[in-house]
Amino acid sequence: MARELTPQGFQEPRIAQLIFNSPQASIVWLFVRIYVGWQWFEAGLSKLQSADWVGATAGTSMAGFVNRAMPKAAGAHPDVTGWYAFFLQNVVLPHTTAWSWAITMGEMLVGLGLIVGLFTGFAAFFGGLMNANYLLAGTVSTNPLLFVLATWLVLAWRSAGMIGLDRFVLPLVGVPGQPGKLFKERATKHTLKMAHQH
Repeated sequence: MARELTPQGFQEPRIAQLIFNSPQASIVWLFVRIYVGWQWFEAGLSKLQSADWVGATAGTSMAGFVNRAMPKAAGAHPDVTGWYAFFLQNVVLPHTTAWSWAITMGEMLVGLGLIVGLFTGFAAFFGGLMNANYLLAGTVSTNPLLFVLATWLVLAWRSAGMIGLDRFVLPLVGVPGQPGKLFKERATKHTLKMAHQH
């Protein structure tokens, strides 16, 4: 009698394993990582050097970005949805200086993380999140391409950082649900200490 398939019973297709989980694919992901990482790092660096982003007139560029996005929420087929326009007007616009710094630092950290391959999956996720926000604000530019590449890097997190710092860092710190060597040793010491106390 054939066993009924459940979501847990499905095997990952071999092509998906090859693309997203194999050491052989890590060289391809290295180039993707560096390309996407450099795009983010360069964008953040240019903001860091701009007075209107984080200098004497910090928040000016951010306010301009929001004010250009707001009119795109009007019309029969708006480029900016109503709920996102509400978010821009009520959450971002009153705090443009703080958002300017957050975006500048976020872009640089995502870029550095991807370039050196440190916490690649997280870096790619937050990069994709920023791309999604820019798209929601009606800014196309390179955001669709970068969003797609970021999504693929998230899927390929196991091999994408293999030629990078993840090769050494992840076995030490672990990933959600799977503690690394450092935390296992800490947990073991804590357990032994508790056992001795009782």
